[in-house]
Amino acid sequence: MAHTALRAMSPESLERRVRIIEATGAGVGWVDGDGGHGRAYQFRGPDGHLLELYYETEYYQPPEHLRPTLKNQPQKFTGRGAAVKHLDHINFLTSNTEADGAFVEDKLGLRLTEQILLDSGRRPGLWYRATNKSYDLVYTQDDTGSRGRLHHIAFSVDTNEGIWRAANLFVDHSVFIEFAPSKHAINQTYFVYVYEPGGNRIEICSGGYLVFAPDWEPITWTEAERKRGQAWGNPTVASFHTYGTPVV
Repeated sequence: MAHTALRAMSPESLERRVRIIEATGAGVGWVDGDGGHGRAYQFRGPDGHLLELYYETEYYQPPEHLRPTLKNQPQKFTGRGAAVKHLDHINFLTSNTEADGAFVEDKLGLRLTEQILLDSGRRPGLWYRATNKSYDLVYTQDDTGSRGRLHHIAFSVDTNEGIWRAANLFVDHSVFIEFAPSKHAINQTYFVYVYEPGGNRIEICSGGYLVFAPDWEPITWTEAERKRGQAWGNPTVASFHTYGTPVV
């Protein structure tokens, strides 16, 4: 990942968060906007991931031939490839999940929804949300000890059938499927994982849940519970704890 950009809730919120980050010494500085958004403030998380905050946004306007009849949709359905709808979440590999987690909680205001707690007391997996979607950003322990790597980027489809359709397309086009369609125990997301041509892990996902309770308490999974595997009992693939990009 070159960088990951998060949008603030308001211009005032952006300035407030920037002051908080600058006080930690993690700031890189302001940059001109790219990819449809205005100026952004860049900084690095404890493990070295390059992040940025912005507010000003250029909203997508579809060309005339893609203007939808239902105006509350971004554009007509094209049906190309897996036909993903939007970026769903990002998962970072880190040498220290707790340090990165504490940073986004304390400095960015993200909220913890689920976590894994090992018998040793370590927490190798932390799931955070920015609004009421159950998670937007995840930190996963990198068993290679490397710093600042990407675990995966996830794109959402509307239904589980969309995941199965994507998996069939991947097979037909010789795309490596790392983890065949199944269901996560954590956050209850349905998924399929593949590697794109550049080597990055990509997830096509659906489902999950929303958080509406203002006093939501994070859900903790024990080591014994996670050893049961995913929601339907299939074990997590071993490469999940070691493979990431850049490759080491």
